[in-house]
Amino acid sequence: MRWSGAAMNRHLRTLLPCVLSFRATSVLFSSARTSSPCSPCPLTCPAPSRCHTTNVKTRSYLQYLKRKVKAPPAPPYSHVCQVGDPVLRSKAAAVDPGAIRGAEVQQVIKTLVTVMRKLECVGLSAPQIGVPLQIIALEYPDKMLEESSPASVQARGLISVPLKIFVNPQLRVLNGQTATFQEACESISGYSASVPRYISVEVSGLNEKAEPVTWQASGWPARILQHEMDHLSGVLYIDHMDSKTFINVNWEQYNE
Repeated sequence: MRWSGAAMNRHLRTLLPCVLSFRATSVLFSSARTSSPCSPCPLTCPAPSRCHTTNVKTRSYLQYLKRKVKAPPAPPYSHVCQVGDPVLRSKAAAVDPGAIRGAEVQQVIKTLVTVMRKLECVGLSAPQIGVPLQIIALEYPDKMLEESSPASVQARGLISVPLKIFVNPQLRVLNGQTATFQEACESISGYSASVPRYISVEVSGLNEKAEPVTWQASGWPARILQHEMDHLSGVLYIDHMDSKTFINVNWEQYNE
């Protein structure tokens, strides 16, 4: 059964005065009890009373109603899961090729691209939106490349990359030489660290149409691929980083 927005508002307006009255009565009653905390009255309390405290957090009745009326979000999320969520440390499952063109997998891909573009990041994996499947997306728009300095473009090997989707991707290293640069992740929001990555790799798998695809990448696109492939194995960049370079990207603001 579904509730309309108008019905829910009428229900909340009806209950709100009762809830506020109940809370006000509770506060007055609590104040009366604690005005002389745990001290027995010499006329009416022949035996000392006991204090009972608890650290258990309780939800308000309005929060309870909200969860009853509107269910919590379910994957694929419209946000990125943060470190600590078990989905980021689990091994993603392969997708049945026959299911790639189906509605469920297509919805995962659509959400993945939407969230990636909303956050203006250059790569995202399905586990990061709560779906433990082997799907990654990457894109380096022309606008982002234009905003980079020539020195950064040359040093990092930046190039524009059109949207690419890989399902059940397999990675092969083409050049064993590594390069180390500062790297960040939407699942560890606000931090970055120096991470070594292979300078040239090849990825093969299926695209969003279940067609076989292979792509060779060097420089920054190769780094993006390795970063997203790690997510499918439950690995984060902090597992590869030089710990002494781990920083809060806004650390200077705290000193201002």
